[in-house]
Amino acid sequence: MKRTLLSIFMTTAAAASFAQNPIVQTNYTTDPAPMADGDRMYVYTGHDEDNANFFWMNDWRVYSSADMVNWTDHGSPLSLASFSWADGRAWAAQTIKRNGKYYWYVCAHSKLSGAMAIGVAVGDSPTGPFKDAIGKPLADGNWDYIDPTVMLDDDGQAYLCWGNPRIYFCKLNKDMVSIDGQVEKIPMTAEGFGGPVLSERQKGVKYKDSYVEGPWLMKRNKNYYLLYAAGGVPEHIAYSMAKKPFGPWKYMGEVMPLSNTGSFTNHCGVADFKGHSYFFYHTGKLPKGGGFGRSVAVEEFKYNKDGSFPIIQPTSAGVEPIGTMNPKNRVEAETMAFSKGVRVEQNEETGVYVSDIHNGDSIVVRVLDFGTTSPKTFTASVASALQGGKMEIHVDKPDGKLLCTLTAPYTGGWEKWQTVDANLNEEITGVHDLYFLFKGNQGAKLFNFDWWQFK
Repeated sequence: MKRTLLSIFMTTAAAASFAQNPIVQTNYTTDPAPMADGDRMYVYTGHDEDNANFFWMNDWRVYSSADMVNWTDHGSPLSLASFSWADGRAWAAQTIKRNGKYYWYVCAHSKLSGAMAIGVAVGDSPTGPFKDAIGKPLADGNWDYIDPTVMLDDDGQAYLCWGNPRIYFCKLNKDMVSIDGQVEKIPMTAEGFGGPVLSERQKGVKYKDSYVEGPWLMKRNKNYYLLYAAGGVPEHIAYSMAKKPFGPWKYMGEVMPLSNTGSFTNHCGVADFKGHSYFFYHTGKLPKGGGFGRSVAVEEFKYNKDGSFPIIQPTSAGVEPIGTMNPKNRVEAETMAFSKGVRVEQNEETGVYVSDIHNGDSIVVRVLDFGTTSPKTFTASVASALQGGKMEIHVDKPDGKLLCTLTAPYTGGWEKWQTVDANLNEEITGVHDLYFLFKGNQGAKLFNFDWWQFK
């Protein structure tokens, strides 16, 4: 164990030459909702469409990691098409586990009311498949019914909050798909949130802050926390604390102040995983990104001794690895720490795979533990309807030792998969990062890439 941890720290320096935030580069991702389940951290996100000029969003996506640096893309198991009553605006959402089921609370535009509504889907695994749990909205009929957040208390009572520019609040029944009692409004006081809603502000009075949207309800020890986007446009992240899940709330201050994130909105989620605390948020830092092209990022933090949040600043470096991967097991190509140029696609037969590979594109996979015995070959599943291309694998940096070069041939179609091998040029043991560099005819799509393995 000591050798592995030492190797992890040694590879951190090698990886510092590239950013790991945003954590997904193959799609725009928004409004992160983390959930630790077993040995993996899952993050449920929204999805900004390419070249959008508004919050045009049609589906939700799932990503997971066991080490917090390599993220597996599980595709889009839930979309507007999953809800017969929804016709647009697949905005912020959150998933929670109860009694072996996974409940995904979403907001979308409702055909029934002509306004926004809160819905719920259910699945048997954290990656789905998911289906509409009740065939209708859980709560319908207001334009400010957006951004649901859900929490399961220690006594088994579940709570649901949502709203912009005020917070709606209710209890959920044990079935998690019906409301216990009435939907209520949390009082938006200056003491609770730094200021009242904008429509109730007194002229000439200077307030500390103002709740806007994107609530995140959570409990830690005996304290309840409500984090949220605040301050107007552009947004920062602030929070309030309480001794009961419905308040009264006390405004505590900022968590992530305004900074150069490249997005005029922000939306956070917080989760503990393997003894570490993580703060997820979104930026506009991907190429062609911005306020309508956002991307999820993550920072590690430690709570203050009194349970309050520290100030958390966005970084491009992201977080340190907390584990390793075994490259002698099959690894999905859509598991990566960072990528350049490539995209992903999915279908029912293959699942998610890497696509849109061109000359000069790359994928980085981190903290791979080869053990004490070097493998002899590298195997990958590829497909190409054209001339194919090559995949160079370098150790620890883009111009590091060339481990092997794999040739991806013409296979007869973009989803006609063929397994190909390449012999290793060098022995490799211990923990390393790998750089997959793609080569081929300039401007042409080369091949698709489904999985790989060292043997």
